[in-house]
Amino acid sequence: MSIFSFPHHSTPQKAEPVAEPQSALRTPLIVGNWKMNLNHREAAQFMQQLAWILRDGRFDPSACEIAILPPFTSIHSVQVLVQADKLSICYGAQTVSVTSQGAFTGDVSADMLSALGCTYVLVGHSERRRYHSDDDANLVDQVRATLAAGMQPILCVGEGYEERREGIELDYAVGQVDDITRDLSEEDARKLIIAYEPVWAIGTGLVATPQSAQDAAHAIRTHLERTYSADLAAQARILYGGSVTSANALTLLTQARDMDGFLIGGASLEAEEFSAIIQQITRFRSGRS
Repeated sequence: MSIFSFPHHSTPQKAEPVAEPQSALRTPLIVGNWKMNLNHREAAQFMQQLAWILRDGRFDPSACEIAILPPFTSIHSVQVLVQADKLSICYGAQTVSVTSQGAFTGDVSADMLSALGCTYVLVGHSERRRYHSDDDANLVDQVRATLAAGMQPILCVGEGYEERREGIELDYAVGQVDDITRDLSEEDARKLIIAYEPVWAIGTGLVATPQSAQDAAHAIRTHLERTYSADLAAQARILYGGSVTSANALTLLTQARDMDGFLIGGASLEAEEFSAIIQQITRFRSGRS
């Protein structure tokens, strides 16, 4: 696996984490974003296989939280397996409508997702921004709809190749966070999870270096501290996404101290590969080799 590294010119400047190391304060979160993959039968098979692997590996849910984001059509299949087998796995959706009900063909409301037992909703993924024109106003409304229905939004931010080359990647990612958080109270912002997912790394096999991931997470955490409070910044969970696999996950998490887990695409479609990442992080958190 190649490592994609650019000259770093952006501000804010690199610095030590503003908060205590993540191991002291925040439970890692591993999120599988299936995108438009796995129908309802395939979803059930995946969940059964994942459950078997994790049980054989003596998965410790106190050391690592797992979440699956299936397509809308597969959420119920995941729900059935999770509830029937009492799995320590959360699930959610990849987007949400900003409206609650009515003549909105093709939309799925936050209340509908909540009724299915969803915990998380992905907001602002670069593919939604690009192909569905999700703008800042719409994303703020998605966050609010998600929160109002008792779920947690996972806000995706991250620069493209050009921003990286220009050395403005940190300002760009922080700006995307600010576009949303400027309209949120501290109470609501405490429920927000942020996923730093540089667009150039999504599905390309290119991965940010641990230092680049740390710089982005630190810049975002510093912004949260300045906008809200040190306490909120210390508790906020920040994830990394972009070609994460079992070959690089542990290095990223252990060397990027402000990172608290991953938003995983392709590697989350294979139960063995996804569980390998989970088990690595769980062993690390539990102090096992």
